[in-house]
Amino acid sequence: MSELGKLLGELETAADTDTGDAPPVIDRAIDNQLVQVRLGIAASLFVSLRCKDAAAAAHGLRVALSCSAWASKMGFSREQRDTIEVAALLHDIGVIGVPDRILTKPGALDSDEADTVDRSRQMSLEILRASCVEPVILDIVGNVPAWYDGSRKGFSLRGDQLPLGARIIAVVEAFDSLTTDRVYRSAVSYERAMSELFRCAGTQFDPKLVEQFSQFGPADLPGVRMEAAREWLAALDPESVNSYWKFNASRTSAASRNPAEFFRARLLDNMNDAVIFVDAGLQIIMWNRGAERLTGISGQSVAQRRWSASLLDLRDEKNRTVDREECPVTCVMASGTQSLRRLSVRGRGGKDVRVDMHTIPVVGDDGKILGATVLLHDASQEITLEQRCQSLYEKATKDPMTEVANRAEFDRVHETFVATHLQQQLPCSLVICDLDRFKLVNDTYGHQAGDDVIKSLASLLKGSCRSGDMVARYGGEEFVMLYADCDNLAATRRADEVREALSQIEQSRMEDRCITASFGVTEIQPGDSSETMLRRADRALLMAKATGRNRVVQLGSGSCVQGSSSSAASLRARKTGPKSVVQQCLVTPVPMRIAVEKLRGFVADHQARIVGVEGNVVRMDIRQIRRTRRRNDRPVIFRLELRFEEELIQGEGPLPGPLESEHSAGQCASRTKIHVSVTPKKSRNRRHSDILGKARDVLTSFCSYLVASEEAPRQDDDEQEDHQVFMPSLETMLKPPPKNSPKENVETQNRED
Repeated sequence: MSELGKLLGELETAADTDTGDAPPVIDRAIDNQLVQVRLGIAASLFVSLRCKDAAAAAHGLRVALSCSAWASKMGFSREQRDTIEVAALLHDIGVIGVPDRILTKPGALDSDEADTVDRSRQMSLEILRASCVEPVILDIVGNVPAWYDGSRKGFSLRGDQLPLGARIIAVVEAFDSLTTDRVYRSAVSYERAMSELFRCAGTQFDPKLVEQFSQFGPADLPGVRMEAAREWLAALDPESVNSYWKFNASRTSAASRNPAEFFRARLLDNMNDAVIFVDAGLQIIMWNRGAERLTGISGQSVAQRRWSASLLDLRDEKNRTVDREECPVTCVMASGTQSLRRLSVRGRGGKDVRVDMHTIPVVGDDGKILGATVLLHDASQEITLEQRCQSLYEKATKDPMTEVANRAEFDRVHETFVATHLQQQLPCSLVICDLDRFKLVNDTYGHQAGDDVIKSLASLLKGSCRSGDMVARYGGEEFVMLYADCDNLAATRRADEVREALSQIEQSRMEDRCITASFGVTEIQPGDSSETMLRRADRALLMAKATGRNRVVQLGSGSCVQGSSSSAASLRARKTGPKSVVQQCLVTPVPMRIAVEKLRGFVADHQARIVGVEGNVVRMDIRQIRRTRRRNDRPVIFRLELRFEEELIQGEGPLPGPLESEHSAGQCASRTKIHVSVTPKKSRNRRHSDILGKARDVLTSFCSYLVASEEAPRQDDDEQEDHQVFMPSLETMLKPPPKNSPKENVETQNRED
């Protein structure tokens, strides 16, 4: 008992030194309380994991809360949910045995490193066996890594033989991993993550559970996690599970933070140069936004990781790899003198960037070296995208009341913003926000109170902007934000921070009441124009209004659709007389129900007109958006003919993407095949190649909306036997688009408010 008490005290002391490098799931104090009431004495195991890898611990808590909410919706008993929650919290405890050099490696793992990571799953089971006496929990944790089709080596169970809890955790943890920034991979959008789950349904995952998870509403996981957390705190008795042990979590108050530290943090985050702090143990304790822009690696993914020259692939003037002995950081630590060198680092997209690396030792009053500060200044002559966008922002015409850009300036900048990001192949996001029930504010408290509310929202939005971003007042109480070099998930997090901050501001002219706002978020994707991007964000705002207000809704697959073959070079085109026709057979890994929902979004955002639905064939007219300002560049109306087929696949081959499969053995999963042809309605003899390019743009956008790729050629005719084709009736699944435009729908909703 005394030895265990000492061990627990050491773990709690380690927790007290936690700097909060990983963002909390709900709130740091609440997260710690949830771990305490759920695990009791096993909370010491969770603290051990957090000391080793805070990101893995946060991942476990998110997965546990999501699984709890899902199991509750499926009607599981309290006992069944208990075992799933505990198993989900500790299923990654074996990460403790993985070396830091593997956890912090930004690139792909070699075979030995991958084996070490795989063995960590077995380590999780071995650690829990020493303290857990519940066989159900051990059975779940031991089978989380198993694949549904039984193809993964080392696991004997397959299909429904696998514990249901293990199959549930496998789906949720894969989704959470895909939608979270990692040092080796940026997060993907919700739609892209769901497509990956469907792509691996029947091989790695239970296809029925993937289908249920898509209906569960993974995009609203923060809300359901909060509901599960409330139930944990209300239903679980911490005294009964922690009668001998007390888990003291660190609680750092934001209010007690030194103001000087706050100013320094704001200064560092708004610097264009990359700033990195490394302590005496070579642990990274600061990675500002300039470092994120330069390297493409998020600060959350490298916080508390060990510094190494390979992290940025440092190379000298002769393009030779800088080893540990020549690394400026380690040299400065050893010598105590500053270093200034011209080196190259691996920037975002894998491109080499020449930088001036200034490394400065940090020396304490006693002369002891406490760490080093690293400054990386972009030495290339090319003006960055952020600087160009910032120049546009500074010249913007301001809205007189809010001091942000007005609608006219936004319309002008948005087109250039979209074209530049598409050309540079960088992500950017658009956010639309609208105050909830704003008409009641004016009617009840007067227009001066309404003006104060609008100014409060504008101030928060300006505070969320970074270099290269833009915020504009679109009209009335509606604002739009352009976030440069920002993907869907990052934009969603930033919008949610603004939403929460606004809901806590007491408005003096409204008797100290608070007001809320709803947000629609989308990221640029292949084939987009400024109009389609704006309409998609508008649809997301409508969904936020329709589902309860005071929330953030994100739509769109994002700019990085891996494995997509929608580029112009890969599209098959043929000429038939004066017309140009683009044809392609596409496949999307989602079932017909979800494919039709995505098609509705494509129709709404492109303002397409459905001219006929016959069986499994849909015909629509779409007006191709003009992308240039030439007067003679007239918009072209194209006729799209879509023929749908739904297939049940058995024994698919290798699956591309982050969740790659080696093989599959006889399990079924559904996917949707779409035969597409794009034809101009009128023949145009002039600029024939230009019309063909516009047709390809339409098909590219269609592929992005449905997360579709070109169907891989069959190896032989025998594979036809493994595909069961269904011809759905689309008349019952696809309704004509509403007559009102998205903007009119928003205005109608506001009138109802």
